Amino acid sequence: MTALRGLWPEVQDTCTSLGLMLSIVLSVALARVVLRRQMHRPMTHIFILEFLATFQLCFCTHELQVLSEQEPAHPTWPLTLIYFFSLVHGVTLVGTSSNPCGVMMQMILGGMSPEIGAMRLLAQLIGALCSRYCMGALWSLGLTRYHVSERSLTCRNPIHVDLPKAFVIEAICSFIFHSALLHFQEVRTKLRIHLLAALVTFLVYAGGSLTGAIFNPALALSLHFKCFDEAFLQFFIVYWLAPSLGILSMILMFSLFLPWLYNNHTTNKKE
Repeated sequence: MTALRGLWPEVQDTCTSLGLMLSIVLSVALARVVLRRQMHRPMTHIFILEFLATFQLCFCTHELQVLSEQEPAHPTWPLTLIYFFSLVHGVTLVGTSSNPCGVMMQMILGGMSPEIGAMRLLAQLIGALCSRYCMGALWSLGLTRYHVSERSLTCRNPIHVDLPKAFVIEAICSFIFHSALLHFQEVRTKLRIHLLAALVTFLVYAGGSLTGAIFNPALALSLHFKCFDEAFLQFFIVYWLAPSLGILSMILMFSLFLPWLYNNHTTNKKE
């Protein structure tokens, strides 16, 4: 009984954090429904949808970081939450990317015009920063023992390896995730969401202790805004430049190098 009483504060804090995340998910879903019925301007509609999606993703990830600092009842509990909320985002944020790298990929492949791409990127930037400041205000309320206003005022550096290794890790994570995103388009929606959620969980498990395995420039800016302020060049290289290079490498490989290799092999066989 004494052990259960000792665990009760942790359970309360966990339930509070989960309740906040689910409340945001429901609020964003409701806003999307209202927006679909009331908004008839395509560009404004795209902007608000992308803003809401990025806000939800960043908000939930901020709170997942808080949960990860608690002592879990089981080592796989944080990974279970990451998988679950990756599923939630996949189901509720259909039609948005919440990731500048995803927008860049679509623009390079010709699936999105530069005007819409710029609109989405602006919405993602604003959504990421708004989420950051909203979380700071929420943490100042002290709803749990881990909600302290100092969280938003200090840099919690997630990079635990040297700069070249951190660069390679984030580039590889971005390469793998967006390769899957591109090639899973033909897979049934329900299965695709589970596959992508499992992949995100695996990448976080593999690289989370090294760089955080973020592979999303907007999310990185929201999570580590103070770090960007204190060590801009390092964080720009790792969390903005590396994922972008991962995207470009993926596109070059699947659009140019592999087709060239296949054609060259076919030609040699005919000869």
